[in-house]
Amino acid sequence: MRAERWLVVLGILLLAGPVEARKAKKQPAVVVDPPAQLIGEALTSATAWERLVFLCDQIGHRLSGSPQLERAVAWARERMEEDGLTDARAEPVEVPVWRRGEESLTLLAPTLQDLDVLALGGSVGTPDGGVEADVVVFGSKEEFEAADAADVQGRVVLWNVPFTTYGETVKYRGRGATWASSKGAVASLVRSVTPVSLDTPHTGNQRYGDDGPQIPAAAVTVEAAQTMQRLQDRGTTPRVKLVLGSGMDGTAMSANVVADVPGRELPEEIVVVGCHLDSWDVGQGAQDDAGGCIAAMEVGRLIRRLPQAPRRTVRVVLFTNEENGLGGARAYAEAHKDETHVAAMESDTGQGASAGFRVDVRKVAENAGRYADQDAEGYAALLERLEGVKPLLAPLDADGFRQSYSGADIGPLVAQGVPGFGVDHDTTGYWPIHHTEADTIEKIDPTVFKRNIASMAVMTWWLAEHGP
Repeated sequence: MRAERWLVVLGILLLAGPVEARKAKKQPAVVVDPPAQLIGEALTSATAWERLVFLCDQIGHRLSGSPQLERAVAWARERMEEDGLTDARAEPVEVPVWRRGEESLTLLAPTLQDLDVLALGGSVGTPDGGVEADVVVFGSKEEFEAADAADVQGRVVLWNVPFTTYGETVKYRGRGATWASSKGAVASLVRSVTPVSLDTPHTGNQRYGDDGPQIPAAAVTVEAAQTMQRLQDRGTTPRVKLVLGSGMDGTAMSANVVADVPGRELPEEIVVVGCHLDSWDVGQGAQDDAGGCIAAMEVGRLIRRLPQAPRRTVRVVLFTNEENGLGGARAYAEAHKDETHVAAMESDTGQGASAGFRVDVRKVAENAGRYADQDAEGYAALLERLEGVKPLLAPLDADGFRQSYSGADIGPLVAQGVPGFGVDHDTTGYWPIHHTEADTIEKIDPTVFKRNIASMAVMTWWLAEHGP
């Protein structure tokens, strides 16, 4: 009887095993919705904000050739390696070195007043003792061209041009010194490129022409420019003294920071998501472009955490030297020209709320450069395909697409026919602090920042999984 009982028990156990196994097999597999996971983690994780605080507060502004930029390069590479991205590396780039030095601007007549000023990137310095001269104000290049050379010779030209769009107005910052020197001006001042000013000057890069003398170039506040305009309009000639200790100091080695999330089916096809790691030497470079860099890094981290990688490779690229040379953009395009890039995304217009993406589809022509014409037919065809991602972006209010310039660092890729996607931020609060001492982390809303990351992550994943 005892033996029979054991046989019964053994039979029950033997039967129970297969039954439990069958039950286990019947359990439905957990289905992960990648966009939902990306959005959920982007909105709840503290990682991106903590990294942004570190980059802004403990590294600070990051001009090309500075120790701060190279510290940021090493730090970012370590973080992406820590996040499990593949082959996190620093790809060498030679960059120009420009030093700001001392700077001051004094209104000497009709009254004595110290004015805020910032030298423009690449500007030469003033002679010993500075430049002292009368000011002549122009409201447009057309006004300048109509003026007699005698009215400009030996004077300081002030470009008092109101902000319309950044692309339209910034040419006075970029080329104003060259234009002014063509008629004998001794220095060039530009009204800061901003629609709003709280007596804050905005720096930025400028480029000398191949011919003619190189004269000192600096930015003044909107208020200072308007003051001198009113004086001239009333028949009073402003006189100023400008002192700049700026100048070029050769070149230095920097690097693009690059890391991958390899695709599961088409690893040779690449979707780039990037920004520029360098900044001007004022403020913290928080909006321009620390926020964009941390967002791109977070996109890589979040996609890496998905249970399944997307079909194509996602590549995070933090470009160096965007502000005063675009050395990183050109170096990346040259180093990776034999690879297949199917899309490129850039975040470089601050961290206002994203409404979607600026879509950049260019015609490819020999020697066209990054400013080749937009391809209207190519854009229309791509827009049809993008209908698939709109429902995923709609909960974030980031499902808008419009044909426009996508960004400087991905420009060389876009010129090769790669579709470009620029995060379409609300720039209302961006231009007033752009390239100023006021570009600090306090201007970034943490909640909006996380939503921007979520929309970038979903868009990047969709491009790598389904499109373009």
